[in-house]
Amino acid sequence: MKSAPTDLGAYPPFAGFPPEGIGFLRKLKKNNRRDWFNGHKTEYEEYVKFPMETLIASLAAPLQKLLPGIVVHPKKSMFRIYRDTRFSANKSPYKTHAAAIFHLKGHWQESASFYLHIEPGRTFLAGGIYMPDGAQLKKIRTAIARNPKKFLGVVRSKAFTSTFGSIEGERLSRAPMGYSPDHPMIEWLKFKQFIVVAEWPEGAAGKSGFVRRAATLYGKMLPFVNFLNNALQR
Repeated sequence: MKSAPTDLGAYPPFAGFPPEGIGFLRKLKKNNRRDWFNGHKTEYEEYVKFPMETLIASLAAPLQKLLPGIVVHPKKSMFRIYRDTRFSANKSPYKTHAAAIFHLKGHWQESASFYLHIEPGRTFLAGGIYMPDGAQLKKIRTAIARNPKKFLGVVRSKAFTSTFGSIEGERLSRAPMGYSPDHPMIEWLKFKQFIVVAEWPEGAAGKSGFVRRAATLYGKMLPFVNFLNNALQR
């Protein structure tokens, strides 16, 4: 098993997420038990955890260039494999994917961010804010209503629509409180989540070139993420 460096610069360049890692996650889906995981933990650490750490380390420089102040570090950005089952009917103890989030300083839920997800069958990158609370939603909706031209300039730009199509996320069925149903921006104001997603097949992260590919895509998400963060910081 490879040991993880303590210094970001000591990680080797990302060489690709190995097929053994996908294989481990696929087996974990069928054997999501503590006894099985403990018996195969070295496989997880070598083929899933360490490759993800090297991917995150390799993304640090390009993402920090895109968005100064963003937190990109293997020990801070990667989600743990262990599920929090306290309030869930699903008591499976482990996640069956590898994921990381890159956000501004503070807790990841306090800002719009970039997300990375690898699992059997697919790889996807996302940007935006997944679970905004009431105060955050109010700020975002206010920004959209006050700056419609700027917002539409982002979400209707050719670079945005050709890559992401449109925003994804849950929506209200009616106008949010404080807004008229015939508000010119009402269809955007109904969103409860503000997310953009780009999805690829399973092996997309299997080569070193995925770092550049991911950084390029995050760059296309940046105007959207910046709009949200500017709204949240008001």
